[in-house]
Amino acid sequence: MPSYCQAQLKDVRALPAELAKRGYTLAAISYDSHEKLADFAGRQSVNYTLLSDKDSKMIDAFGLRDPAYAKGNFAYGVPRSTVLVIDAKGVVRRKLSTDDYKVRPNNAAILAAVDAR
Repeated sequence: MPSYCQAQLKDVRALPAELAKRGYTLAAISYDSHEKLADFAGRQSVNYTLLSDKDSKMIDAFGLRDPAYAKGNFAYGVPRSTVLVIDAKGVVRRKLSTDDYKVRPNNAAILAAVDAR
């Protein structure tokens, strides 16, 4: 799991309570294995759901795969840095995404996207 991903996954630990007040929950999806995510979650006291998409099927279904990494590259299948705001009916209401893996929406931007109903 790249360090920029880890940093964001640590930062968003502050969001679950604020999201719950708004009727939302937080989950993160990664192409990393369940075991790798469980280890990270335990070491970092992650307080939200981490989902493993080892074959990047959901990542592809949402059109999030980063095309910068060719098959055979260690990062093949990694998603672009993206936050999706999905309502209770499963409809994507907001998509915060970037082509630069170093640039990620901060917690204030994520809450603003949720509040922009």
